[in-house]
Amino acid sequence: MRKKLISDPRLINVNDLGAGSKRVKTNQRKVSDITRNSAVPRKYGIFLANMSKEFGNPFVLEFGTSLGISTMYLAALCPGSIVISLDGCRETSEIASVNFKEAGLTNIRLRNGSFDDLLPGIRNEKICPGLVFIDGDHRKEAVIRYFDQVAEMSDNNTVVIIDDINLSHEMSEAWSEIKNHRDVTLSVDIFRMGVVFFREGLNHFNYVVRY
Repeated sequence: MRKKLISDPRLINVNDLGAGSKRVKTNQRKVSDITRNSAVPRKYGIFLANMSKEFGNPFVLEFGTSLGISTMYLAALCPGSIVISLDGCRETSEIASVNFKEAGLTNIRLRNGSFDDLLPGIRNEKICPGLVFIDGDHRKEAVIRYFDQVAEMSDNNTVVIIDDINLSHEMSEAWSEIKNHRDVTLSVDIFRMGVVFFREGLNHFNYVVRY
């Protein structure tokens, strides 16, 4: 699927509700360029798949679908769980929906809109995610706001993964605040991503692991 998207020459209009791309300044972008610049690398995709298999029951919540590559990794190894993926761009979401169908993945529920507009509805549904993947917006204030809301709807077993924690000084600051959040009992920094646990009984420690 990734190889197919890397060679896709189509131009689409991207409605980016987050901080925007650092590499591409126009909203009109090639599908191939989005794949190269924004899609999660394979080794981190495998990491997401394994984390979803271990912790993603009964729900996985993803912030930022884009073309659906990370979403497919999250859904592939846990067919019995529902992956709820949020995204603000209808054009990329339409491509993602086709990718899900071609991959035979039926456990993905894609919702369009801003994260701030969609989250209250998810909370009203009393959804408690086993795994959360926060991507799609790389502004410090926004990331911390989403994390705080996720923490309120999570339980002792929920695991949260933050993408691009070293992308910018702003994201590094956001990660520093998140890993020291009052409800976080353990954090793991694997350079591109940060993982936090709410599990009681753990001695609070911040690990850095080469991945």
